[in-house]
Amino acid sequence: MDGTLIDSGNVIANTINYVRGEFKLEPMEKNHLLACVNNPKLNSALFFYGCPTITAKHKQLFEDYYDKHCVSDIILYDGILELLDTLKDKFTLTIATNAGTTFAKQMTQHLQIQDYFVDIIGADQVQNAKPHPDMVNELIKRNNFDKNTTILVGDSQKDILSAKNAGINSILVNWGFSNHKNSEALSSVAELEKQLLSKYVIQ
Repeated sequence: MDGTLIDSGNVIANTINYVRGEFKLEPMEKNHLLACVNNPKLNSALFFYGCPTITAKHKQLFEDYYDKHCVSDIILYDGILELLDTLKDKFTLTIATNAGTTFAKQMTQHLQIQDYFVDIIGADQVQNAKPHPDMVNELIKRNNFDKNTTILVGDSQKDILSAKNAGINSILVNWGFSNHKNSEALSSVAELEKQLLSKYVIQ
């Protein structure tokens, strides 16, 4: 969702910096913060908050701020609405996001795209968030998907690892929060549409 469908960079950066401020830490520069937020090699608690693990206080501060601001200053990436309209009759669309399910539903409703998706699952519904495969496996189970025809589209290495760990195909896009050097990462929504329709739709 974040970084693939929705540009929520301001909200994510502001929320993390709000929590940092509550612990007397200096704010982090937005682009650097967003480039690191999906890095599976980082200890997020140590990197963002200078502590070994995320505490209940961190979670509460994050959720309180995010709940108040998660629909402010978010937009769809250019071309996403048109893409969803093209794909709706060719694919069964779902969302797997490391955000909370309630937040994800609020954001998709605010942007009026919720009806394109038959299911939305957040990190709060499974034991382990991406890069673990829990969310993907749960969506496959709940919707009776065939793994051979299931594709995860995401903007981060956590997405790609989650797909790999679940044993499904994946597509990496490069308009989100990360700047991938990988030549296989798609740089535009038009490229994504072309690949999905040419490679995965049965003619």
